[in-house]
Amino acid sequence: MLQDIRDIPAAGPEDILSLNFLRSSPPVVFRRHFRQGLRSHVLEVLDPNDVEAERTGRMENGLLRFPRARPRRMFRVFRTRFRDLADGLEETRRVKTVERYLCPEFMARSHEFLADYLLEGAREILLCGLQEYVEGEALDPWSPVGEGLLREIAFRVRSHVSGSFEEPPNPFLEHVRDRAAVFIARVKRMILEAACIPDLAGVSNLILTPAGNIQLVDINNISAVSFAPSIVLDDKGYPICDKSVQALALLERKLLGRRPDRTERLYRVFLDPERIRKVRTAEELFHRGAGSTGR
Repeated sequence: MLQDIRDIPAAGPEDILSLNFLRSSPPVVFRRHFRQGLRSHVLEVLDPNDVEAERTGRMENGLLRFPRARPRRMFRVFRTRFRDLADGLEETRRVKTVERYLCPEFMARSHEFLADYLLEGAREILLCGLQEYVEGEALDPWSPVGEGLLREIAFRVRSHVSGSFEEPPNPFLEHVRDRAAVFIARVKRMILEAACIPDLAGVSNLILTPAGNIQLVDINNISAVSFAPSIVLDDKGYPICDKSVQALALLERKLLGRRPDRTERLYRVFLDPERIRKVRTAEELFHRGAGSTGR
């Protein structure tokens, strides 16, 4: 019996190649990405020639090197089950809304498509996406590093990606701060105008690129924003809206070096101490349940 790909804990290349809407021998190689969660499978889409060079080596300037194959795209298979086509299209509409505010500067563009998924003779709707690959370092709002987070991340992205182990120059840091200020302003505008927010709370959902740009790479969980007293939970029971606003406030403090303005409506509501306490309780309940494996 063919297992539903949405129920597989971590899908591998063989699971992807078994999908009825993909060619049996595509001119690409799929490789499981290290980031997997409750909401989607994530696989690297690699050039076969790059994979072969990674395995057997490639001569460069008289030396045999084994360069790691760099993904050409990221392939996502969402676990969400849709009632009908309209339900699936609503999910893609939320993605397009976020794109309208963040693309192309602050979001890895993803081409979403709804596939006719054949499973044991039945047809269902499966949401997939081909997303740009973004190279860089994860920008973790929850890092224990305070205002020095920017310098630490900038050093890592330059050393791990660019090969430079020197202290990041001030012009580079200023560029990141400038881009971070625009990113934060765009997200706030999205909240006020479109009443939605992407998941900013995940540890690796934001990437700082070698060019000093911030890119959102996780679009699995786009939440409605409500200023009502009740805490909005996603379908897994996680308070994603509140946690994303908290993450936004942390980015503002750690990247821009300024404390969030508690008189601003967004922070006045979502950073209220009593509300934060309720969110913490909801988060604890989430981690005690099935969501403890990740988001």
